[in-house]
Amino acid sequence: MLVAVIIGCEVAFWVVLAAGLVARYPLRRPRLGGALLVCVPLVDLALLGATVIDLRCGATAGVSHGLAAAYLGFSVAFGHSMVRWADQRFAHRFAGGPPPARPPRHGWARTRHEWREWGKALLGWAVACGLLGAAILWVNDAERTRELGNWIQKLTVAIVIWLVAFPVWETLFPRRPKP
Repeated sequence: MLVAVIIGCEVAFWVVLAAGLVARYPLRRPRLGGALLVCVPLVDLALLGATVIDLRCGATAGVSHGLAAAYLGFSVAFGHSMVRWADQRFAHRFAGGPPPARPPRHGWARTRHEWREWGKALLGWAVACGLLGAAILWVNDAERTRELGNWIQKLTVAIVIWLVAFPVWETLFPRRPKP
């Protein structure tokens, strides 16, 4: 059940985002588009509400509850940049805006980019782990929340791998421009 809600929220995120951008650019209704874009975070609140209700009704936390927390955390951390990414492309395509910015390909600019992206991931990790920890404390039943603790471990391993594979690697071995 909760997995369906997560999938529905992901679909709703993109539908609301697309509706806001279509209203803003092709329909030339910037205020309506702005109002729809402001509604994008409401999708996250719906997922949070569904997860809380499920746990409140006595469900044993499972993979779907951990996935919901991870989704929410990374949506908080990357949501704004995803909206900006889509907005740049719509503005370029439908409003004569400049070409979308591309991430730097090499050098210290690339290294700074990787550290900035990892910083967003770290924020997502912190929000997700905070939600997981709050749920563990709120439910107050180690048997029902064991999977949430497992998710904290999995997310921690993932953020450490991201740290080493991208920003640290790019710092130690920066890409050089091709001659």
